[in-house]
Amino acid sequence: MIATLDIATIKAFLLVADLQSFTRAAEALGTTQAAVSLKLQRLETLLGKRLVERSPRAVRLTADGAAFLDRARALMEAHDRALSGETSTAQSLSLGISDHAAGPELVPLLERLHAMSSSLTLAVTIGFSREMQDAYDAGELDAVIVRQEGSRRGGEKLAEDEFGWFASRRFTLPKGEPLPLATLAPPCGVRAVAVRALDKAGIAWRERFVGGGVTAVVAAALAGLAIAPLARRIAPPGLVDIGPVHKLPKLGSSKVMLHSKVSDPAKLAALRAVAATFRSVAA
Repeated sequence: MIATLDIATIKAFLLVADLQSFTRAAEALGTTQAAVSLKLQRLETLLGKRLVERSPRAVRLTADGAAFLDRARALMEAHDRALSGETSTAQSLSLGISDHAAGPELVPLLERLHAMSSSLTLAVTIGFSREMQDAYDAGELDAVIVRQEGSRRGGEKLAEDEFGWFASRRFTLPKGEPLPLATLAPPCGVRAVAVRALDKAGIAWRERFVGGGVTAVVAAALAGLAIAPLARRIAPPGLVDIGPVHKLPKLGSSKVMLHSKVSDPAKLAALRAVAATFRSVAA
């Protein structure tokens, strides 16, 4: 009897390889870790090769697994093309992401979505949490990844970020001068928290740089222009938290939440991959 590859098993293998975790792969597939492990064992038996190395802290591809990876991706892409040829309408997913929540997850997140379905059209908008939430409430977005603000409830928790006062290693604060800040413009929730904390502590401050996005704010901090209130998760290696040294008030933490009204199976699968990828990178 001729052996055949199962598409669901190939998808499980790709997610394990991409997320480097059986737990995250199971989460993305909406199944159990045991079920994913069983699929991988059957695939390895079918191929007669060990594809992954399992350890308590990580899951890594073997040399055979790495060699099989490209062929597995090609098979999934061919499968998706075959399916898309049978339908008259292309699937699309509109996703809004808070600028302060995007961080290093954005690239692997988009990679995972593409790996899951090359036929899925993605419309990703980056902006303020409040604006993304308003667009979602108005039905303009399928899903949003935003910081939890105010009394809003519901959604799925993806991460909990701690904030700090980040500046370049060569940054110096002249004595007697207000604290120079690099922030996003209002209505940025992170800016509001930072300003409120400084005012409560009686620390004078001034806006030295106002950026249109977190990338610009980070650039200003790296250039030594000012101090930026940022989540530790998204602060690049060139920045350090100078809050303790300058006795700045603690900024606390906030939850990153996924809100979705999606019911279509393909979109739900994509969003499960989004949640699993975010948790995997943020962990």
